[in-house]
Amino acid sequence: MKTFGFGTQNADSKLEPVAFERKAVRPGEVAIKVTHCGICHSDLHQVRNDWGNTTYPCVPGHEVIGVVSAVGEGVSSYKEGDRVGVGCMVNSCQVCDPCKAGEENYCEGPKGFTLTYNGPIKPDGTNTYGGYSTDIVAREEFVLRIPDTIDLEDAGPILCAGITVYAPMKHWKLQKGQTLGVAGIGGLGHMAVQIGKALGAEVVAFTRSESKREDILKLGADKVVISTDDAQMEAAAQSLDMLINTIPVPHDIAPYIALMRPNSALIVVGNMISFPEFSPGPLVFNRITLAGSLIGGIEDTQEVLNLCAEHNIAPLVKMIGIDQVNDVFDVLANGSDDGFRHVIDMETLRSYRSSNSEEAIALSPPDRGEVVNRA
Repeated sequence: MKTFGFGTQNADSKLEPVAFERKAVRPGEVAIKVTHCGICHSDLHQVRNDWGNTTYPCVPGHEVIGVVSAVGEGVSSYKEGDRVGVGCMVNSCQVCDPCKAGEENYCEGPKGFTLTYNGPIKPDGTNTYGGYSTDIVAREEFVLRIPDTIDLEDAGPILCAGITVYAPMKHWKLQKGQTLGVAGIGGLGHMAVQIGKALGAEVVAFTRSESKREDILKLGADKVVISTDDAQMEAAAQSLDMLINTIPVPHDIAPYIALMRPNSALIVVGNMISFPEFSPGPLVFNRITLAGSLIGGIEDTQEVLNLCAEHNIAPLVKMIGIDQVNDVFDVLANGSDDGFRHVIDMETLRSYRSSNSEEAIALSPPDRGEVVNRA
């Protein structure tokens, strides 16, 4: 399958046109014509190798939305023309305990789960290319159905931001009437506010930006606290039953621990780099759980899609063309974005290909792994 996309071959280069050949659809797989792809902050981290684990070439994109263009032998859940999406994973072993429990994101198989781009989570020398491309292929078990009431341009961020904040709320059993804090009201945080409200929580948003206050309240937050205001933070001390910390960069976590009630849970979903040293005393004396959470399984991802459809939850998006993607990366790197989530209209990629195909750098074919252990 001839595929055109945008990618990079090292951490210091801009994204540029690339071309590669995806393997044809095999039994148990679904081919998708990509119509939209969201830009996630982790795309920036991965492209620039901020986490030290990038496999190049890197063709990012794991908020992939489109329509089914072909199905392989044995596929029963989808047919040509269906509205579908692919999130952060395209494969896993399917037989380990986490996979059987619907937590493919914690697969214990030989490769772990296979990322939509950047290859298996346990590197084996292979690579995958993501949704900044005209077409993608995934095994049936990792394809998600987009409810009819969700616009395709809005669906992509739910597959990453939506599930990333929903999964910990479900796992740590957020209850109706409890107080949920959300730290960092950007791409992840603005989804957490809406989903927390849909689950019946009182939602308190923590942001550095006074200018975001009214927009955050419109999302459904019951209260906004300016995290740089010591008086406001002190007034919120020991008020939260759960906190979803979406801040994507190193920061002092101690002020957020001070917000937690006894027997509460502070879950980190954004920062995977480091935290400054902090005292564990408040955790011990108040039996506070400090935990992390990584995306979510396929069943839970479909669940949050359906929840968003039921409650008319949608991300705040800015549509862009493929020629704007490097500018958006710069905006994200500078921390100056106020649009929450950018989504690429992939028709602009197809238009770009029609007039600039000779510029594309030829890449070696990606390898999405074998379709093993089909039920």
